[in-house]
Amino acid sequence: AAGGEGGGPAAPLGQGREQAALEAVLPAPAEEPNGTDSARAPKVTCEERNITGMAQFTLQILNVSQDLMEFLNPNSSDCTLVLFYTPWCRFSASLAPHFNSLPRAFPTLRFLALDASQHSSLSTRFGTVAVPNILLFQGAKPMARFNHTDRTLETLKDFIFNQTGIEAKSDVAVTEADWEGPLPSVLTKGIDWLLLFSMLFLASFVLYATVRTESIRWLIPGQEHEHQE
Repeated sequence: AAGGEGGGPAAPLGQGREQAALEAVLPAPAEEPNGTDSARAPKVTCEERNITGMAQFTLQILNVSQDLMEFLNPNSSDCTLVLFYTPWCRFSASLAPHFNSLPRAFPTLRFLALDASQHSSLSTRFGTVAVPNILLFQGAKPMARFNHTDRTLETLKDFIFNQTGIEAKSDVAVTEADWEGPLPSVLTKGIDWLLLFSMLFLASFVLYATVRTESIRWLIPGQEHEHQE
């Protein structure tokens, strides 16, 4: 299961300590004074990348051998929106076309996505206890997390604008091409290897305990006679 669509819960990927890890990484939001100017002040000052000569703006999906930290420059102030998803989560699939359209709406920002089941260490490190989960990074530091249950292009655009002050291009909308990729909007069947390993371990332990118990019974005086009778 995964994050609720239109207001439902998110799919758990870890334990409570991972949530605490996220709270330790992300600073608590400071109270802002009243006033229109202060309310619209960006919380993260992003260094916008130079897009001169660039014709296409698209989402990059990391494979299992690629490390997220290699794509985040700790010495820069550029911002990257990172999506943690799983291909068999229906809420990740419903989010996909909206997230695919974001690079066109914000060409000066970078957008990455990774399969959380293939990058479990990162899920633990950043406390992504559910999918889909979206984090805004400045350099290599997570600065904010998208908490809206309504995951659409408009709510994503509002989130980025509220955090960075960067306005989205007004002519961008979700297209048929966004439903096709690069992030898949069609569910794929997957194997929960952790669950499978846990079940095999439990079965092996029960079998070992049963054999061990029978061996001990034969070593106890009188038990072998009772067994023969």
